[in-house]
Amino acid sequence: MHIQPQQRIYICFFLFAVSMGATLSRLPDLQDALQIDKWELGLTLIGAAIGALLSLTFSSPLVARLGARTTAFITVLGTSALLALVPWMTAAPFVFGLLFLEGLLAGALEINLNVEIDRIEAQLGRGVMNRAHGFWSLGFFVTALVSAAVRQAGISMQLHLALTFTFVLVAGAAVIGGMRNAPARPNLEHVDTGHIALPTAGLMPLCAIGIAAFLVEGAGIDWSAIYMRDVFHSEPFIGGLGLTMFTFFMALARLFADPFVDRFGSRPVAIILLLISGAGLCAVSLAPHENIALFGFALMGVGCSAVYPLAVSAAAQRVDRAAHVNVAALGQMAFVVFFLAPPLLGFVAEYAGIRTSYFVCLPIILTALLCVRSLSFQQKVLTA
Repeated sequence: MHIQPQQRIYICFFLFAVSMGATLSRLPDLQDALQIDKWELGLTLIGAAIGALLSLTFSSPLVARLGARTTAFITVLGTSALLALVPWMTAAPFVFGLLFLEGLLAGALEINLNVEIDRIEAQLGRGVMNRAHGFWSLGFFVTALVSAAVRQAGISMQLHLALTFTFVLVAGAAVIGGMRNAPARPNLEHVDTGHIALPTAGLMPLCAIGIAAFLVEGAGIDWSAIYMRDVFHSEPFIGGLGLTMFTFFMALARLFADPFVDRFGSRPVAIILLLISGAGLCAVSLAPHENIALFGFALMGVGCSAVYPLAVSAAAQRVDRAAHVNVAALGQMAFVVFFLAPPLLGFVAEYAGIRTSYFVCLPIILTALLCVRSLSFQQKVLTA
């Protein structure tokens, strides 16, 4: 079976999203099983954020040493295995511990796949970063659609996640086994990799852009099912459509974004997408009917689609530090927000209402709009 190098990365993104999406789609069931409120559920989920933060800070030298293939084996299959154990835990602290370990692997996975796809872009001479992240979104869409039907059929969370892990194990072993490490970009990785990845002043605007994208993504993925249940008392299938709409339109936009970025540049595309994100957040916050809320989730999906991949490309192509370090540092500020969104938004939802939790994301969108000038660096590299 002949698979192109970039396609192997696409599939790795897809499999990681399938595992995570299956787990997140069952959050209402996990909340009920653990008998905890939204705020306590958010605190439980923060274990993944802590693990990812530590991994993104310290694991970049290890990722560079192990290489793309070995790191992908450990992280793609390992995260799926840990998530499959979540429904077997009988108390929130045990779930927290499992998610902490999953976060450690997820942080390394984030560094590995993003650096590898950037190097493949350099070999191909065209953009594929957004398409790679599109397969992450496609994985969430597929598992959201399947999970909605699975929940409606009354299939247990234990069986659901066990079957998901089996699929990831078989597909992942076949695809990752043929992976080869891509060479580093010429003239862009001449500095020492370092041991600790921390954001620099020059990287902070890109971090702000990534934070905005991941906050919207976290709000759409983590809380959409609970939003539909609590606000509109939706049936499980309709409730799951919020996640389905979000992930479908996010995947669709990412899969077709690269030609637009190549033609119009990073900055105009990012501005339009951030404005669409803001419109989607307003629609969800103010929705008087289920259909308006679903439309809002679709807008949120489109709006946050290519924003983070654009920031990743710009970070990977900076010449001040090695690509692994800059991507890891960006991931600290952005990827971790994806995990921090549940407790932060859960706190707002518990004490101010779940509608308000979406509205409070708007100032972050405004901040990102003020930072899009930092993406101009990427254009200079691509057009040099």
